Amino acid sequence: MLRLPANVRIYLAMAPCDMRRQFNGLAALVRSGMERDPDSGDLYIFRNRRGDMVKALFRDQHGYCMLAKRLSKGTFRVDVGDVSSASSVQISAEELSLLLSELSLVRSKSFDT
Repeated sequence: MLRLPANVRIYLAMAPCDMRRQFNGLAALVRSGMERDPDSGDLYIFRNRRGDMVKALFRDQHGYCMLAKRLSKGTFRVDVGDVSSASSVQISAEELSLLLSELSLVRSKSFDT
């Protein structure tokens, strides 16, 4: 599992992403779609339309890093409440761990950040 510094913010894109996108394409989505700075050191998570693949993008002191996970069966299930107008939602490291562990990420109203 990933070990993240305590100060890293994690953003999950709400819209599905074309998984053919690589470093520059995902960074462009962070800038235009999420209206965030991909060079900030934060972690950005993207899912495909089918829900069986996720990609993570972040930048360290040397450049961009991209991680990907594709499930052999099943989907990454995400329910973070009513965020219909949001392009992204901030999630915790625990929620990211649930998502990557192939469990459902279901956020109650009391857990919103």
